[in-house]
Parts: sequence; structure tokens; C-alpha cells
Amino acid sequence: MPKQGKRFSAGLKLVDRTKRYALDEAIRLVVDTAKAKFDESIELAVRLGVDPRQADQNVRGTVVLPHGTGKSVRVLVFAKGEKEREARDAGADFAGGEDLVKKISNWLEFDKAIATPDMMGLVGRIGKLLGPRGLMPNPKVGTVTMDVAKAVKELKAGKVEFRVEKAGIVHVAIGKASFGAEKLTANAHALLTSLIKAKPAASKGNYLVSVAVSSTMGPGIRIDPLGVRALAA
Repeated sequence: MPKQGKRFSAGLKLVDRTKRYALDEAIRLVVDTAKAKFDESIELAVRLGVDPRQADQNVRGTVVLPHGTGKSVRVLVFAKGEKEREARDAGADFAGGEDLVKKISNWLEFDKAIATPDMMGLVGRIGKLLGPRGLMPNPKVGTVTMDVAKAVKELKAGKVEFRVEKAGIVHVAIGKASFGAEKLTANAHALLTSLIKAKPAASKGNYLVSVAVSSTMGPGIRIDPLGVRALAA
């Protein structure tokens, strides 16, 4: 059996597949089962009781994870004049106006994009490039704003976006195994609290259907959704 398969099997032995764990217990277990030779990412998968095909049941939002994501985020800002200077001073990796729009036709070396509202006419020209890659600035998640400094600092600090997929599931990375259980639990709590607050009024019945946490190479560990609802109360 390949080494990766042996590690997965060893991790599987630590997990009771019939049990739904408390959040903190599940996080400790996922750290214990992350045995790859690299720093594995830790991800939450939450199935919601919504129908994403209905516009009034879409779930989308952002949350600043208190301990970040463990990833270096390259931030680009579409702005000009004083706002361009503010973006650079706040730590933006790239900032500019029409010059950047032209450059992006064959360059996408950034992870997040922010724009001031007056730049969206220009940015719209490259929407077909940015949109499919999840890079299009959007006022709903705070990336179309005049407060570019705040937006840059939040993204650098660990602000992440969540959005329900067609199957009704939200997948979000909450950090790295090296963070340890305490920091990962705090990040998970922040995300789950934001998800609960984002419950659409049109969603009836059970909203948190299932919750699971896993590492890149490890088994999924089920979390008790009743306990999650109590944590976020």
C-alpha cells in the first residue's frame, strides 16, 4: 500500500464514522489525523437546508478568520489617484487603473481583487476573465468600496468568502494543521457563526443539515450540528 494510503488508513482508525463529534473534539481529531509530510489545509464542509436555485435562498457572505488562513494573499486594487495611494499604503500588492485592466488580458498573478465604484465600468470590460475565476469585485462581499485601505487589510488578515454551491454545500478552508486545535476551533467558530447569521428568511426547517471537517489527506470527521447551533446562539 502506498505511504499516503497507509496514512489515510491509520487516520481512519482514529475516527468513529458513526459518531457526530463536538466541534472542538472534531478539530483536535482532524489535527491528529493530518500526518502528511506537508502542512495540510483544514476545510469545513457544511450542508445547508436551502435550495440554491431559488434566488431568495442563496447564502453568500464573508468572515474575517481570527487567525487567518495560513496563506499569503496577493491583493490587487483597481483605483486611481488618492485611492490608489491608499491601497498601496495599506499593503496592496498591485494597484492601478486602466493600465492594470489592459495587463490582465494575459496576466492573473493575484488572488483577490478590489475596486472603487468609479472603476467598475473599466473592470467590467474584463469581467469574462475575472468572473469564472472568482476574482470579480463585488459590493456584496465588500470588494467594491471607497474604503480600499480597510478592504485590503481585511483580506490580508484572513477575510474569506463563503458561498453555497449547487448541491447546497459550503466549502471553506479554515487554516492549516500547524495552527493547532485551539486556533482552528476559533476560526471554525467564526465561520459557522457567520453562516448561521446568513440564514435566508426563505429557508424553512433544518438549516444546518450536516457539518464535517477534514484535512487535505485525511478522512472526513462529522460534527454534531446541534452543538454548532448552540455554539452560535
